[in-house]
Amino acid sequence: MAVRVAAVDCGTNSIRLLVAERDAHTGAVVELARRSRIVRLGQGVGRTGRFAPEALERTFAACAEFAQVIEELKAESVAFVATSATRDVADRAEFFSGVQRILGVRPEVISGDEEAGLSFAGAVGSLSTGPGPWLVIDIGGGSTECVVGASARSAPESGGTTSGALDVHASVSLDIGSVRLTERHLADSEGSLDRASPEGIAAVRRDVEAALGGAAARLPLAPRPTLVGVGGSVTTLAAVRRGSKDGVHGVRLDIDEVREVSRLLLSADRAQRAAIDVIEPGRVDVIPAGSLILLTAMERLGFPEIVVSRHGLLDGLAHRLVG
Repeated sequence: MAVRVAAVDCGTNSIRLLVAERDAHTGAVVELARRSRIVRLGQGVGRTGRFAPEALERTFAACAEFAQVIEELKAESVAFVATSATRDVADRAEFFSGVQRILGVRPEVISGDEEAGLSFAGAVGSLSTGPGPWLVIDIGGGSTECVVGASARSAPESGGTTSGALDVHASVSLDIGSVRLTERHLADSEGSLDRASPEGIAAVRRDVEAALGGAAARLPLAPRPTLVGVGGSVTTLAAVRRGSKDGVHGVRLDIDEVREVSRLLLSADRAQRAAIDVIEPGRVDVIPAGSLILLTAMERLGFPEIVVSRHGLLDGLAHRLVG
């Protein structure tokens, strides 16, 4: 009999649900429902160190919606993980109690290394790119995870941690994310961004380059891995480039395409970005910074191309739950 699970991933900008089950006959993990809501839980956290009441309200409303889906699909096990924004706050108690009241499960605040490992497993598990190695870059709202790994059969004999058929060689978690850098350098005091200033753009680039400068030495990049991009910033860039949200999984973007889309987003004002229908309303303010993180990372690490994955931490968590 199949085991049915519900996985919830609450990040700085979005909260996502995946209900899945393992087919008892084939062993495959089958997706039953996937939901995503932009709640911007990390609103102002970098400045105040506390959750904004309106951010908690948005997050709890999404949890209530997810609870209904979980109940309707009769998931046998539920897991809720929280990442960057929750790691950084002093007042977790209200958030924890609210989630537990609505979903019946206490959130697990995972480390950057755990986040990277789950993102890696989810990102590459459904891509047809050979046995690796891969460098997965997961651009979130509060942090960016970089992880290098390969299929276990092609992994080095020593070092790394094995999860299923995948072997993680090294990972780093960086305090650069689309919400964090938008609020730090681009947005007004309310967290809203009209048009990015040249000074703000330069400041974002400096922060990303500084973070990557220390990370590059800790990531084994020889032999050259395939770069895989995960997260809403990456999939939105691909959707803007293609003019559609459909079919972005597995799409390859070269660095000139990433540069072109980033230039478009950085030169546009808020109304112009909002008019691009593939950009979700909650991502209109932060997608310029997200595009800069990706572009700067590709330039700094020397990657001419990226493969887009719609799957990531949430999928890795669901696979872990079903065993």
